[in-house]
Amino acid sequence: MSRHSLITAMLLTVASSAWAGDAGTVIFAAGGARLDGQDAKVGTVVPEGATLQTGGDGFLYVKTVDNGLFILRPNSEAKVISYHVDQKNAQNTRVKFELVRGVARARSGDAVKQARQNFRFNTPVAAIGVRGTDFTVFTDQETTRVTVLTGGIVVSGFTDGCRPDGGGPCEGGASRELFATQKGQLLRVQRGKAAPDVMHSNGSAPDDVTPPRSDEPVAKAGGNSTLVAGPNLDAQKSQNLVHIAIVPPTDNSSNPGDPDVVIPPPVFPTPPQVAVERGIVWGRWQPVLGKPAPINLVVENQRSELLATNGNFALYRTPGTDYVAPERGSMGFKLMESEVYMYTDYGTKRIESPATMSNGKLTVDFGARSFVTSADVTSLKEKFGLQAQGVLGKDGRLFGDAANGRTGLMNVQGLLSNEQNGTAVYIFDARLDDKRTVNGATKWQH
Repeated sequence: MSRHSLITAMLLTVASSAWAGDAGTVIFAAGGARLDGQDAKVGTVVPEGATLQTGGDGFLYVKTVDNGLFILRPNSEAKVISYHVDQKNAQNTRVKFELVRGVARARSGDAVKQARQNFRFNTPVAAIGVRGTDFTVFTDQETTRVTVLTGGIVVSGFTDGCRPDGGGPCEGGASRELFATQKGQLLRVQRGKAAPDVMHSNGSAPDDVTPPRSDEPVAKAGGNSTLVAGPNLDAQKSQNLVHIAIVPPTDNSSNPGDPDVVIPPPVFPTPPQVAVERGIVWGRWQPVLGKPAPINLVVENQRSELLATNGNFALYRTPGTDYVAPERGSMGFKLMESEVYMYTDYGTKRIESPATMSNGKLTVDFGARSFVTSADVTSLKEKFGLQAQGVLGKDGRLFGDAANGRTGLMNVQGLLSNEQNGTAVYIFDARLDDKRTVNGATKWQH
């Protein structure tokens, strides 16, 4: 069988036994892209131990033997330390990459998803493990920054308990997790620090440092990547990739010595459906002090999920993909909006008064699955301090500890979402003294 036919067969079929020795196949190369010191060509097999390099205009796409994807962007270098896949016994699968410098993207293949405990992605300062994931990494010799497109990652700086020569994720007190639901955030690891920092990207994400080509696959929420244009990664169509023509420089080329560029075939897939995450609807469902109710319970019950009501206020969750709370780290929120009313009881008579909320604090500890909150409520020129604490559900719900009528303690029911890079809403009631109570709703922003 010719080498050409062998490559085609590898792309179209799945071996029934363990794959060993070959990590994947080059499916796209442009500009200065090299494999083990040679110009990278479409169809070239990438073996274990291979070194991948790109120059200032280079891009290199590798389809792994288990239908994963590894992309190296310009001015980057990576190594395939190991890629051993055992279909019959996932415990024997071992996969390890090292990004020496630059920007790379890794999408987990089928085998890696079955053996996440045996996957490791090293940089000079950090170890990255996956939860079945598509992620992008920037690194130099001092700093690593990682963002997540789908799924989640666990990251740790190198310490005595997390060494570069290890395999699988480093999980311990110093490790941190990041999920695709944490939009606009990244993990940063600096040399000499074991624990990564969770921070807003603010123009420092890998995609900002070295942007992807326009034909790089776009990640679906909760699913695999889909190509908008460029090379077709579908296993049944991969045979076309080995027939891509090499286009030589034209007579008008200003620099005929430039490397040949592999031109990918045009692909026109159906645009992917964008999954919408569940959001929050909150507000007053009863009129108060002559103000009409913004929420109609009958209407809202038909389109959203009712989570809680408290006095005049209701809390709903809209349809969509579920929020997944991170397993580590904490997040602080600022009070952005509130609507609060104080009630004074004189026997059978109740007087309603408008109130304001200030000095609000809300902190969510994802590792401890808990939250604490406090604020001041002012009405009729009197100020009262309120506080509460409780537990965090995996779906982002907040359940406050019961106040049991104690003054200054709130009964809280709330919800987190990824709206606007982190939003929280809770509705509450509390006793201020023997005659007065308060009822309200609050919105918080990270």
